[in-house]
Amino acid sequence: MAAPLIGTHNGTFHADEALAVYFLRLLPPYQSSTLLRTRDPALLDKCHTVVDVGGEYSPLANRYDHHQRTFDTTFPGRPTKLSSAGLVYLHFGKAIISQTTGMKEGDAQVDLLWKKVYEAFIEALDAHDNGISVYDPADTKHLTKRFYDSGINLGSLVGDLNYDYEGDEGAAVSRTVEEAQEAENSRFLNASAFMGTTFLRKLNNYWKAWLPANALVRKTYATRKEHDVKGRIMIFPRGCPWKDHLYMLEAERGVEEDRVLYVLYPESEQEGSKWRVQAVPESIDSFESRKALPEAWRGLRDADLSAKSGVQGSVFVHASGFIGGNLTRAGALEMAKTVLEI
Repeated sequence: MAAPLIGTHNGTFHADEALAVYFLRLLPPYQSSTLLRTRDPALLDKCHTVVDVGGEYSPLANRYDHHQRTFDTTFPGRPTKLSSAGLVYLHFGKAIISQTTGMKEGDAQVDLLWKKVYEAFIEALDAHDNGISVYDPADTKHLTKRFYDSGINLGSLVGDLNYDYEGDEGAAVSRTVEEAQEAENSRFLNASAFMGTTFLRKLNNYWKAWLPANALVRKTYATRKEHDVKGRIMIFPRGCPWKDHLYMLEAERGVEEDRVLYVLYPESEQEGSKWRVQAVPESIDSFESRKALPEAWRGLRDADLSAKSGVQGSVFVHASGFIGGNLTRAGALEMAKTVLEI
């Protein structure tokens, strides 16, 4: 039996349909599928599954376009209108996660990963393709950027692949229509592979690091008052992605006062590793710390820092005060406790 034919549009491609096609090809029924890139309705009608073109959203008919005027579908609990990537992920994301992790599709952890990966990775692609700003334009119209940052995101990196840099201008002009389309299709497949491997890298990180960290953060949070009576210091036995879980814990508990200010952890799991003391940011995306390390310590190292801080074994404090280090766990804890009293 022939594999299902996948259809999407030709011409300029974007991150969303590049990822949507990769999603489909992760699934066993589509792993050997041929891809047809066209805007010809008659040819698209012959496709088993069509993404990002055709003006139709119908899971029963395997049609996943989001450009129609009446389209307003969002991911559960999220406000952002879906793109083709979000649509395919909405319907097939749990199956993809189950297949990748080996967990059953109905497992609660699969559901948790499905939601986390959408919010942390795919939602931004949906917003980008639908022209939705991360901030309300009314809130930012009087702001001036300090630097240009729009060139470093997945959408722009995929956009760069639309341009053919191979060969001289004369060679490009001499191509037949079929040759030009073949070259464009090749660039699209490069974009799809780029988006897909990025997705898998993020999924594996959330599965193998972020998900296990949830239990570790909860355990460490529960014992934080062993180090400070107000619970403002958390000490991890190893490094882990702690920020997201800490903010979720605090939100669950409605914490307003005596929030965690410092997180301590070893630089590595090797015996004798140096220790870090990191100030907790105001929010997951913020560069502002709840209580940064002192101005007088910033930029100092080793003996100079130890003398200034009064804490032996001090190694460094970053110029912005968001992180510092000490030779030992005890030293890092002393640094944190010293700052709490300043």
